[in-house]
Amino acid sequence: MRVGLVGTGAISHKHAESYDAIGYDLVACSNRGRAKGEAFAAKYGCTFEPDYRDLCARADIDYVDVCTFPDSHVDICRAAADRGKHVLLQKPMALTLAECREMIEICRKAGVGLGVVSQHRFDECSMFLRKAIEDGRLGRLLQVDGYVKWHRPQSYYDPPGKGAWAVEGGGALINQGIHTADVMQYLGGPVRLAYARWQLAAAHRMESEDLVNAVLEYENGAGGVLQAATAVWPGYPERIEVHGVRGTAVITGDQLTAWDVEGDAGDDAPLSAGVDSGAADPMAISIENLQRQFRDFGAAVAGGREPLVSGEEGLAALRLVLGVYQSARDGRPVELL
Repeated sequence: MRVGLVGTGAISHKHAESYDAIGYDLVACSNRGRAKGEAFAAKYGCTFEPDYRDLCARADIDYVDVCTFPDSHVDICRAAADRGKHVLLQKPMALTLAECREMIEICRKAGVGLGVVSQHRFDECSMFLRKAIEDGRLGRLLQVDGYVKWHRPQSYYDPPGKGAWAVEGGGALINQGIHTADVMQYLGGPVRLAYARWQLAAAHRMESEDLVNAVLEYENGAGGVLQAATAVWPGYPERIEVHGVRGTAVITGDQLTAWDVEGDAGDDAPLSAGVDSGAADPMAISIENLQRQFRDFGAAVAGGREPLVSGEEGLAALRLVLGVYQSARDGRPVELL
């Protein structure tokens, strides 16, 4: 696969490292700041294109990897699709559900693939637990909870646009907690109702929330709790707890750390004590799951199938996030489905 990357911020380096590891060719990059973009190009041996539209027009690129703030996603997606390029979007997919649907339609009409980065679906523990739930090993689900109690220093929110509603779409939940929200629905199914409370700028100078708590109800009747924060010192690994009538599984960071299932006779669970987490450092994350997702996206566009995390899946994760925000803003439960 030949890749063009738009946006050369922090996460783009993890993408570049992942492409190198799996043998994808990072052909070109683009960034609004020339100096930053040229430095990235020099580091990873690709060409710098000052205008992302020129990058999208290159004949030697198979897909465009978009690592910019979500407020620019629709325009970049359209430019790529118009040139017949497949599109992979960094989370969150967009700022609104209408924008998500617009990009899904843009790519459908252009006949190109659309994916959204949600690499924790590709953690070994997530894949194991998804199959275990489908096989009924935990029995009927009772509760699926997610806790993202992270810390970010004030300097994280000082750059323009960070934590701003119009640029990033919010704070702790849409940026840090959305991965956990996505995996919760990957395991527990769609969330149909959310009732939330938040704290805006609880511990930072910022516009949006750095702490939010939500009570959830899944379509299948299970309950749930979702907490997201960047205000918790010193920051703790994110955790997902799944409780069924036959037992419990717990994911901590990117590892399965508890598997307590009564009378279980299935394959051994991949239990582990060591975890990778961005709890206090955004770059302290494994890239093995990114590599798996990029391989899946490359195979999907080459084979004409949907990637595991399609545009529709990215929309579903954002629907949950925006529903929590609406509930916190309005002070009432919100129906999501």
